[in-house]
Amino acid sequence: MTQPKRTNAAAHVRAVTGEAPARPAAAGKRGDYPTVRLRRNRTDDWTRRMVAENHLAPADLLWPVFVQEGTDAADPVGSMPGVERLSVDRLVEAAGRAAELGIPAIALFPHVPAERKTADCAEAWNPENLVCKAVREVKRQVSDIGVICDVALDPYNALGHDGLVADGRVLNDETLHALIRQSLAQAEAGCDIIAPSDMMDGRVGAIREALDAAGYQEVKIMSYAAKYASGFYGPFRDAVGSGGFLAGDKKTYQMDPANSDEALREVMLDLREGADMVMVKPGMPYLDIVHRVKEAFRVPTFAYQVSGEYAMLKAAVERGWLDNDKVMLESLLSFKRAGADGVLTYFAVEAAERLKAG
Repeated sequence: MTQPKRTNAAAHVRAVTGEAPARPAAAGKRGDYPTVRLRRNRTDDWTRRMVAENHLAPADLLWPVFVQEGTDAADPVGSMPGVERLSVDRLVEAAGRAAELGIPAIALFPHVPAERKTADCAEAWNPENLVCKAVREVKRQVSDIGVICDVALDPYNALGHDGLVADGRVLNDETLHALIRQSLAQAEAGCDIIAPSDMMDGRVGAIREALDAAGYQEVKIMSYAAKYASGFYGPFRDAVGSGGFLAGDKKTYQMDPANSDEALREVMLDLREGADMVMVKPGMPYLDIVHRVKEAFRVPTFAYQVSGEYAMLKAAVERGWLDNDKVMLESLLSFKRAGADGVLTYFAVEAAERLKAG
């Protein structure tokens, strides 16, 4: 067999420029250029895959899904291109597709009609509320996927807050009783992972104790341990219909974006109270927090690529400024590189399809 002709690089440079190429300086010691050339491992796709330090797979993706009342309904969320609110029957179909792709779990968030939002938030623990009905149907019809339920009062609160409100103040200890009732209703419906996102002090311990006392020792807790008072949540509030109800802001209970050490204290306390896994929210603006949490505690650590992060990437893609697949996968890989064990992302199904296609 005739071997391909090897190019004489020096001759080629001389022919093009009329000058001999510069010769690399002799290495002063082993480990220096030109003996060491890091580009060698980048020359081919197979080599790059072989030496990759981090890998992204469908099992790394958790899918947040918005559920609404009705039948055979899928209504687009205007501020989140490609995201829809699904009726329970359509949610079951979507969960089945996610399971086929290898996505391990979905996270449910309800769009609660305005007439069911009250000051006492009682709809949150109604066993026939939207979330509980959705959990029962998914667990009945889709055997191979986990269900994560958000625990916070904002979808049900007439004032849009994650906790009960009195005289303009969000009440901590009184809210804990409401969160316990909400968690027990979700566990009874069949929820696999309770995910408190409210940021009340002591809520993980209170929920864990109540679950265990009721016989739900196997129900896991994924704590939103470091959840920041962020400007990246706007589209989510549109999706669940809580944005127009919010009175004031959430800075008295969600974390200050200026703080990093405080996040470690929050995580430490939640783990001591019984959290099985922890989450940092938002995601990309807080990759330093993800890294610090994983390095400090070495526990299952997740990040939430929130609605604002998703929306700004999709908006740039729609304008032709960014390549969808490239920025989607690159952004998700950044979480793995920072130390996250998994990512809650609205890209989950789209990314899993892309990863499956190779």
